[in-house]
Amino acid sequence: MAKEGFNPFQMAQAQFDKVADLLELDEATRDLLRNPMREYAFTIPVRMDDGTMKVFRGFRVQHNDSRGPCKGGIRFHPQETIDTVRALSMWMTWKCAVVDIPLGGGKGGVICDPHNLSAREQEQICRGWVRQLAKNIGPLSDVPAPDVMTNAQHMLWMLDEYEHIHGNKYPGLITGKPVGMGGSLGRTEATGYGVVYTLREALKQMNIKAADTVASVQGFGNVAQYAIRLYNQLGGKVICVACWDQNDQKSYSFRKLDGVNADSLLSITDRFGGIDKNKAREMGYEILPGEAWLEQDVDILIPAALEHQITEENVNKIAPRVKVIAEGANGPTTPEADKVIAARNIFMIPDFLANAGGVTCSYFEQVQCNMNYYWEKDEVLSKLDTKMTSAFLAVSELARKKKLYMRDAAYVISVGRVAQACKDRGWV
Repeated sequence: MAKEGFNPFQMAQAQFDKVADLLELDEATRDLLRNPMREYAFTIPVRMDDGTMKVFRGFRVQHNDSRGPCKGGIRFHPQETIDTVRALSMWMTWKCAVVDIPLGGGKGGVICDPHNLSAREQEQICRGWVRQLAKNIGPLSDVPAPDVMTNAQHMLWMLDEYEHIHGNKYPGLITGKPVGMGGSLGRTEATGYGVVYTLREALKQMNIKAADTVASVQGFGNVAQYAIRLYNQLGGKVICVACWDQNDQKSYSFRKLDGVNADSLLSITDRFGGIDKNKAREMGYEILPGEAWLEQDVDILIPAALEHQITEENVNKIAPRVKVIAEGANGPTTPEADKVIAARNIFMIPDFLANAGGVTCSYFEQVQCNMNYYWEKDEVLSKLDTKMTSAFLAVSELARKKKLYMRDAAYVISVGRVAQACKDRGWV
């Protein structure tokens, strides 16, 4: 999560302020979009397996719903904060708008560590979270989804609790469900694949063959795993992966110059994306400090872990060879680091464009649930590729036309769309 002293919401607001100036937004529109429309903070009492009671803190933030129901994941993390959730909800608003799907931005979370909780305890947290918000979420108002350290099982527990409370079936309430229980084929791959779809288009524009490139990745959760797989299919080679080690409570970088094999690494990875460093060493990986992923002599960097990872303090460690950064995580690069990256002419594919494959496929799942008809996997991924490619081309075209940094161009499109929707509704 966010490092001590770093406030992700202030960063999200600073990014918005910059674009609000570019768009010359009026004061009322700025005030409306700069802050969430609604926030919920609550307690979730749970009887633990040892018989004791423990109270967990939960959140849900609905940033803006002018373009449709709020949409956004639910994180379980011991360092979760309301400001992290606020920032993520704002980024979700821009993410839905940049890929032009009819949804707004929301985000949720619980301060907890699933590593130290039994399945029953996690289920009680899920059901308790829904009980607190049963009147404030729904398929036509706010549709949650999985995020950091939550999964399809958590979503199904939440759906079951919501349906129990309301006495009916609402498969469109929540996305990221198990396939066969209203989940969409292709959802597991969607975010990581979306990152690589945009990366593929960036390389095309730069006249670089994917097969001639080498990459370094931060993170080895769902997003990173599938990004690596698809990038490998395009002919690219990943030589370094960084991830958190739960046992040591620190991160490591795992380097293999002849190429990382996602499937073999997955065999020694826990369900939270943590790699067993001793087994990795036996498999020929060099174990390096956590930040070493950023310093590798590669063409492409893919930060796919958490926010606040490329900062003013470490941005100058990026190797001269790096040509592209594709942000698989939310908010991994600070505004100060952005200035350095822009000055170096590194092609930035910003987070809310690059990682929008997840929410796009969540939207597809929602559509399928609401019409009770489900598409085959190839159809889902084809629709995803079309959406991601279209969004990337629109942003890159504006960036070239107006001579804007890619992040600024993406913001101009997304904030402009949301501001117009608010204006059309008569909110400002």
